Amino acid sequence: MISWIPWAVVCFTVVVIYFLDRFENKYLKTIFDWIPAILLAYIIPALISFIFKLDYSQDAIHDYSKDYFIPLTIVAVMASLSLGQLKAVGYKPIVVFVAGSIFIALFPVVFVLLFSNTELVATTLGNQGFWKGMPPIVGSWIGGSTSQLVLKELVECPENIFLSVLVMDNILVNIWTILMFQTIKRSKTLNTIFKIKDISLPEEIRERKGKPLSISLTFLIMGSIVLISNQILDMFALKVVVLSIVGLILGNFVPRWNFQFSLKLGGILILVVMAILGLKLQFDVLGFNSSFFGFLVIWLFGHFVFMILVAKLLNVNFAWVPIASMANVGGIATAPAVTAAYQKKWMPHAIVLAILSMATGTFWGMLTIYLLESIFI
Repeated sequence: MISWIPWAVVCFTVVVIYFLDRFENKYLKTIFDWIPAILLAYIIPALISFIFKLDYSQDAIHDYSKDYFIPLTIVAVMASLSLGQLKAVGYKPIVVFVAGSIFIALFPVVFVLLFSNTELVATTLGNQGFWKGMPPIVGSWIGGSTSQLVLKELVECPENIFLSVLVMDNILVNIWTILMFQTIKRSKTLNTIFKIKDISLPEEIRERKGKPLSISLTFLIMGSIVLISNQILDMFALKVVVLSIVGLILGNFVPRWNFQFSLKLGGILILVVMAILGLKLQFDVLGFNSSFFGFLVIWLFGHFVFMILVAKLLNVNFAWVPIASMANVGGIATAPAVTAAYQKKWMPHAIVLAILSMATGTFWGMLTIYLLESIFI
């Protein structure tokens, strides 16, 4: 018998957060600037379970999430990426962006190999299992919440470590966004310092013409693909790869594909999946590891320095470094906001890079998992 209570908790959480996030109130806006909806979606169900002494950590709702909600999220997000728009960004900014992604995915592996005898690696990452928190960080910084959730499942990250990672990640991303706002405002000065001469504008991104597919037909196509995948694919990792490819095909080869609905659906589904995960969380196991947080700081700053070097080698406008960093680390909301502080005409390009980040984050995280498992297991 399926219990209705966990479903009610999840629905309540998603509805409350969805409307609060869109409520025009400066105090609420300030709260959501520092405590994003995705984190609240994870905490509220856990808080409800804690107050009413409920335990739905083993409920059937988690199977539904893994079989239907997560796969549908993957298809929706991947189908929102237009390769035609990506071409308009130009290869140099994309190379800077990809360089940042490569560093994020491989730095933890290189760090573990170089400092294997330190207490951080041997105890915190190894014995305490915090290495399982690194792939969700890779997913968050490159792909956003969708990739973070998928990689959390793939690496089987414990709930206490996952919540710690969410809290530390949230703190860092907010601070990083402020730093990138300040950095991009000084792009002209930095171009002079680094002797970068190529400051030309990228090609303008053309808006899609024609009436898009109806919402019902778009949803029917994506839903049917998920149902079929459940019938023919058993391995979750393989399903992730196949659905990602199919989603990319939908967005680029189906005439008049509804990109806007696809992206919006993905955002709502992320809240649903995170709220379901929140039912597994227990507050009594929460901890904040200062040494792991320090490692994240080094990791994030290293990513930025590496992109600076690549930008210098390519002789590309330094403004693309904070833009690419926010497309990686911040996502589809913060990347264009940071870009607007320098050049509003580049905002569509920042959005395209952010969507590219969403589409590739899971694959980078899977690479990180593979390499880390070869070390720790």
